[in-house]
Amino acid sequence: MPPNIHREAPLRWGIAVILVLLASCGFPLAPVSEQSTALRHPEAGYREVRVGDTLYSIAWESGRDYRDLARWNRVVPPYVIKPGQKLRLFPPVGADQANRPELKPSPPMSNQRVTIEKVPEKKKAVVEKLEAPARQHVPAVSTKQLDWIWPTEGALLERYSANGPNKGIDIAGRKGQRILAAAPGQVVYQGGGLRGYGQLIIIKHNADFLSAYAHCDRIYVKEGNVIKRGQKIADMGSSGADRAKLHFEVRYRGAPVDPQDYLPKK
Repeated sequence: MPPNIHREAPLRWGIAVILVLLASCGFPLAPVSEQSTALRHPEAGYREVRVGDTLYSIAWESGRDYRDLARWNRVVPPYVIKPGQKLRLFPPVGADQANRPELKPSPPMSNQRVTIEKVPEKKKAVVEKLEAPARQHVPAVSTKQLDWIWPTEGALLERYSANGPNKGIDIAGRKGQRILAAAPGQVVYQGGGLRGYGQLIIIKHNADFLSAYAHCDRIYVKEGNVIKRGQKIADMGSSGADRAKLHFEVRYRGAPVDPQDYLPKK
């Protein structure tokens, strides 16, 4: 038997043991999921602005509302940021929570509003519980102001998952297939700087709603363009993906929501 075999065997066992220890300590040994990386809370407290970034793209990447980032960093409209600038990704320590914009619930069915101060103490807890809105709850008025359409034709490859990595829907198609704006708005980001999205377009529809179109090939719009509903904004591609498809997301105040709650039923 060649003498090298006796030397290589302990080395192989040693490498195997090291890999097992790394995995048990939480070091990833496989690539992370595409869109999940953009939805994790940022580990660093600050993010340095890179060429091509916008306030909206950094907010999308970090899972923040762009208005929160602007307020925490004292950035005023039109939210111009510059390469090398460091943006705070968390509220300043000791920040007055009373100064944060209120997340308003859906308008009541009637104009009458219960005044909690006049409710007997024994019923107060029940009334407060009924009136407390969830953060992801979307006001009906804001929803009606937008008339959504499907951004492209094709079968659904993957649906939105509230507790999973996919925070949008994946639509199958062919390279060069047209991608349309699902609702009117303004392009606030166009580029390939967000990991897992390939060539990406983000459209701001109003103060609360934004949508994103990922894995594009040829893009026909640029940042600042005002877009009509149904306008062709890109061709479908496979940038940042394993096949030609459109990954489509909708966010309300920085939080992912199910696009199929707004798109016409098929």
